[in-house]
Amino acid sequence: MITITRSDERGHIDNRWLDTRHTFSFGQYHNPERMGFGALRVINDDVVAPGRGFAEHPHRDMEIISYVVSGALRHADSTGAREDITPGAIQRMSAGSGIRHSEANPSHTEPVRLIQVWIEPDTLGVTPRHETRRFPIHDEPGRLHLIASPDAADGSLAIHQDARMLAGVLNPGDSAGLELAPGRRAWVQIVRGGARVNGETLAEGDAAAITDDASLAIDADTECEVLVFELA
Repeated sequence: MITITRSDERGHIDNRWLDTRHTFSFGQYHNPERMGFGALRVINDDVVAPGRGFAEHPHRDMEIISYVVSGALRHADSTGAREDITPGAIQRMSAGSGIRHSEANPSHTEPVRLIQVWIEPDTLGVTPRHETRRFPIHDEPGRLHLIASPDAADGSLAIHQDARMLAGVLNPGDSAGLELAPGRRAWVQIVRGGARVNGETLAEGDAAAITDDASLAIDADTECEVLVFELA
C-alpha cells in the first residue's frame, strides 16, 4: 500500500529568516495524524537566510541527521565539533544523554537549504557523539547510497535504531529501489525534481509511505534527488 503526502500538506512556517516545512508535527505545527512514521519522527525542510541560524540549544535521546541540499551549514556543539557541512557531506549527531549545538548559515549572500531528520533511538542515555562523512551521492548518480544504518554497513553512519537512510540523485529514465522484508516499510521523500514511486507520480516536497509491499521502486521523470528510509 502507498500513502501520499503532498508538499502543500506539510506544516509551513516562514518567519523571514527561516522558511521551513514540517512533514511531521514539530514546534508550532501540530497534526495528530502526522506524528511520525515508525521510528522516523522529524523531516524538516529548512531554508535559512544568509547570516542567520539557530542559536545554541539542547537535545537528548535522538538521532539527528543533517542533509544539506544547497549552500553550507555551520555546526558547532558541546563535544567540541565545529565544521561547515556542504552537499554530499552528511552529519549524524547522537544526542544521547545530552548535547548542545548551534547551526548557522555562514554565507552573507546565499541561503542554505537543508533537510533535518530525527530518528528515535532504541537505546537511551548513550554518550553523545558526532560524525560527518562525505558520500558520492552527486558524483555517482543513478543509484541509492546507504548513508545511515544500525551497523555502519558499507561505510554508512551508525545510528542507534533498526533503520536505514539512503539518498540518491537520479537522472531522467533512471530507476532505483529496495526489496522490503516482511515487517519492513519505507518512506520516500522527494527533495527536488519528480519521480514515480511504485507507480504514483510525486513532485518536489511530496512523500510516500510504503507499507505491506514487498518492494519499493523509484523511476525518475526528471533529474531528482530522493531520501529513502527503510524501517521496522
